[in-house]
Amino acid sequence: MSKVFPASQLIINADGSAFHLHLKPEFLADKVILVGDQDRVNMVASFFDEGSIECDVQSREFHTITGKFQGKRISCISTGIGTDNCDIVMNEIDALANIDFATRTEKAEKRCLDIVRIGTCGGMQEDIPLGTFLVSQKSIGFDGVLAFYHDRDKIADLGFEKAFVDFVGYPKKAAVPYVVAANPELVDRIAKDDMMRGCTIASNGFYGPQGRVLRVDLAVPDINEKITAFRYEGQRITNYEMEGSCIAGLALHMGHRAMTVCCVIAQRKIEAANTDYKPRIKELVKTVLERI
Repeated sequence: MSKVFPASQLIINADGSAFHLHLKPEFLADKVILVGDQDRVNMVASFFDEGSIECDVQSREFHTITGKFQGKRISCISTGIGTDNCDIVMNEIDALANIDFATRTEKAEKRCLDIVRIGTCGGMQEDIPLGTFLVSQKSIGFDGVLAFYHDRDKIADLGFEKAFVDFVGYPKKAAVPYVVAANPELVDRIAKDDMMRGCTIASNGFYGPQGRVLRVDLAVPDINEKITAFRYEGQRITNYEMEGSCIAGLALHMGHRAMTVCCVIAQRKIEAANTDYKPRIKELVKTVLERI
């Protein structure tokens, strides 16, 4: 018997669209690009084939345009900043793909989405220059979102987690970090042999959680030095961003393929930053569109 989702669990707008995204099921493509900045959706869509745009809908920070690039049907959706927003987006696109909105029942035949987050990040190692395209083979979530879902441990790298917590001296009252892998086939398809691959922290904040100090001191003052020095089975932490862990973790739970690729716009180790990064992001977007 199909699972039924009551109105309190799956909120559907009067026009038949998902509650936050305001997107209708027929307008979600199987290939999905996620971006943080709502304005970046227009930039992605500027590459779409002329006359191919099917929908352009926006609600709050969630902006979606579905169209075609070289004949491939693609939806670009903005998430805003943070894993809390990504929890909304991932659940609603999965619902659009795999729940019948008319009957509120789970579909017997499931759709598997290819989901690529394109973003910006801060590099954590000296040999990662500004402008690098960096693919997250693993994401380390500081956010705790995955702990609210059943069987979190089954999709996580528990050995990596323990080694990281012990080495860094992670704050005991903070959510335990979780470590999840991106889809390897999608990583190989997007990264090919010309993008760096690494392990990425998805932070639950921009300042303190990423080791920045303004007027309030840190619980672990040397956390970034420890993060940079950490190694586990030949792996090191390469960069900080703020969304990838939730996307990768929920995709694993839901049966989708997902990964994150970022352009390095700040170098935390040498304290350098590039605010004129938009041309490089545009290059990354075009590359992902060609490979997704």
